[in-house]
Amino acid sequence: MQIQKIFESNKAWVKDKLNLDPDYFKNLSKGQNPEVLYIGCSDSRVSAEELMGLDPGDAFIHRNIANMVPNTDLSSMSVIDYAVVYLKVNHIVVCGHYYCGGVKAAMQSQDLGILNPWLRNIRDVYRIHRIELNAIDNEEEKYKRLVELNVQEQCINVIKTAEVQYAYRDRNIKVHGWVFDIHSGRLIDLKIDFEKILSEITEIYRLY
Repeated sequence: MQIQKIFESNKAWVKDKLNLDPDYFKNLSKGQNPEVLYIGCSDSRVSAEELMGLDPGDAFIHRNIANMVPNTDLSSMSVIDYAVVYLKVNHIVVCGHYYCGGVKAAMQSQDLGILNPWLRNIRDVYRIHRIELNAIDNEEEKYKRLVELNVQEQCINVIKTAEVQYAYRDRNIKVHGWVFDIHSGRLIDLKIDFEKILSEITEIYRLY
């Protein structure tokens, strides 16, 4: 890819937007009021707004390797704080994807250097759900199930934060766990039963 091609594509994109609405960028510069915070993977094959069919300004986006929400990650915690407290989003989506390189790397017994502390969070997900995962004989299915369980655990990490707990109380914010199937292009709602999960951990993590 030539970098110059990116700038040429940008010019074409600007032209297309202005042809549809001469005030498009003027209106865009007035500020943002997104309904959704999207936490997804940095994988180059997964474009957040495009796969959701959204326009600029519709979603506040945070991406990292394997769509993680570790409580020690200042970036993730800052994004959640800003989106929930200041932007007042009503929906938080954690979206993983099948054939995720980060999840696959975490399944391997291998020293990956600087990635080790990050991938350890995924290995912790495997440890929590090891009975279910070890009962799956097919490696590809086990891999896909770990992707789903990782989304579930990151959703729980979102709910553990003080900002989201207060938003639950004050305006009934919603958390969603999704997976993007690269083979089909479909978004899959995992329909996680958060009420059941939270009933088992509320006494530990509730902050108010």
